[in-house]
Order: sequence, then C-alpha cells, then structure tokens
Amino acid sequence: MQFPSSEDLNPDSALRGDAKLQRVISRLSTTLERDQLVRQVTDNLQQQLKVDRVLLYYFYRQWKGQVTFEALSDPQFSILGSTGPDECFNDEYAALYLAGRVRAIADIKTAAIAECHREFLRAIHVRANLVVPVLIPQGLWGLLVAHHCQSDFVWADSHIAAMQQGAEALAIAPSVRGSQEV
Repeated sequence: MQFPSSEDLNPDSALRGDAKLQRVISRLSTTLERDQLVRQVTDNLQQQLKVDRVLLYYFYRQWKGQVTFEALSDPQFSILGSTGPDECFNDEYAALYLAGRVRAIADIKTAAIAECHREFLRAIHVRANLVVPVLIPQGLWGLLVAHHCQSDFVWADSHIAAMQQGAEALAIAPSVRGSQEV
C-alpha cells in the first residue's frame, strides 16, 4: 500500500499543479487559434488570387525560418517544411522587410534578383513570387508568400492589397502577437 506524500496532501502543491496545467491548456488553445487563423488566411488567399501556392514562412529565430503552412492548387506544389536559402536572406533583406517591403516578381527568369535567390526559387518551382512581411511589435514574425509555379504572373494591385490584408490580419491577432513559435 502506498501512502500519499506530504506534497500530495499540501493544497498549495495541488494549486501549483493546476496553474501549470492551466498554462499548458492556455498555450495549446492559443496555438490552435493561431494555426486556425493562419490556415484560414492562406486558404482564402490561395483561392482569391488563384495561384499555385500561398504559404507562411515563419522565422523561428533571427533570419532562420521555414514554411509552416501552405495552401495549394495541387499537392505537387508542396514545399511544407522547406527552410529556404539562409545564405540569401541576410540582415540587408531583413531590414527591408522590417521596413514593410513588399516584393512582387512577375517572372524570376527576367527579374533583377540575386542569383542564389533565383536558383532557390527555381528549385522550388516558382515562376512568379509575391512576398509581404508579417510584422508584430517584436519584429519580423514571418513572410506571407504567394507563388505561381506554372508560368509568369503579373501581380495586380488587388493581389498585393489582399496579401497585405492577410499579413495584417495575422499581425494583429493576439494569438500571433504574443506567440514565439509556430
């Protein structure tokens, strides 16, 4: 027979355990809420823009990130988990996105971009690229990205505005503003 320990009988210990459990439940709830919002934003944008892929490239530490969500026109376009060209994304590019840079490339074959960037985009079958930063008070949380893979694609002002609205919806969400991970 096992007797309860003094800690088991201590009501403060039970309350501390409940507080820990509440923190875990709260964190899970926030994570689920954030994930649902990101999924909704990427799905809506992919359908609205009628492009092959819309994704969230999340920065898990300074200028190191990965594709954590994607909405696709076809599963063949999946790059979920891709980490990107770390050697191409440096402090200079980060500063541009921190300042709100929106980058629309209609055709990577003819765009004036760094060769490492062109090769990276070619490797993930991108032909046209639209990138909008997701900025939270702590800095650059991620990049909302639209890709057209099958041909060049001229990004209209309405496409850019929709992507900016999607990025803003993410940036103002409490589940994103207070999050440190995706």
